[in-house]
Amino acid sequence: MLSDREFEVFQMLGEGRSTFKTAEILGISPKTVDVHRRNIRSKLELEDGGDVVRYAIRWTESRKHLGLPHDDRQPPG
Repeated sequence: MLSDREFEVFQMLGEGRSTFKTAEILGISPKTVDVHRRNIRSKLELEDGGDVVRYAIRWTESRKHLGLPHDDRQPPG
């Protein structure tokens, strides 16, 4: 299960935001965003950082397509 902060980072990645923009919005350092991305990758058992971004984008887009809120607590995993 993702922490609240990891889920916030996941959502921002799904919206196409960069590491630096995500850090700025959340008031954390880019390195902290990278740590959250690594934790997300591990928890969702994804291969690499690119997979995290692709998964987040697909999850966000599928929620929009189905008319579901994309701010539900957890992505499938």
